[in-house]
Amino acid sequence: TVRIDNMDWKQTALWKESAYNTMWCLIGCSIGDLGVILGFQLFNPAYAEAHPMNVMALAMTAGICTSIILETIILSRTQPLKTAFRTAVGMSLISMIGMETAMNAMDWALTGGARLTWWVLPPMWLAGFLTPWPYNYWRLAKHGQSCCGCSQSTPS
Repeated sequence: TVRIDNMDWKQTALWKESAYNTMWCLIGCSIGDLGVILGFQLFNPAYAEAHPMNVMALAMTAGICTSIILETIILSRTQPLKTAFRTAVGMSLISMIGMETAMNAMDWALTGGARLTWWVLPPMWLAGFLTPWPYNYWRLAKHGQSCCGCSQSTPS
């Protein structure tokens, strides 16, 4: 069992900051994830229909990669590129895996496969945002680290 001693879950400023950081993670993940699903939907729909789990696995991989790239770019404004890359990978992976899993599970639940339609995007993004947000808050509150390294906060 995970124990978090003396954790204050009522810091409004940290919830706002962790929401902002989670949004950047969501943007990065969405670019790759939705790009792959849309690519298969437009250019190889028969494969997407026959192998939706393969498409989702590729989409999750692409989403994680684009998120790492976006976060590395953001971090490289204040850190050397190599450090920015390591930081993006180290601080974000759990958040991104949770985000990607939630987004693709929502897509599967609503469409029965790897399909994008205009109405599935808002619930996918909501699930992708809400799933890692408490973890991102915890990282920020406990360690002063955000999911994308956008934060300048220190632990309380």
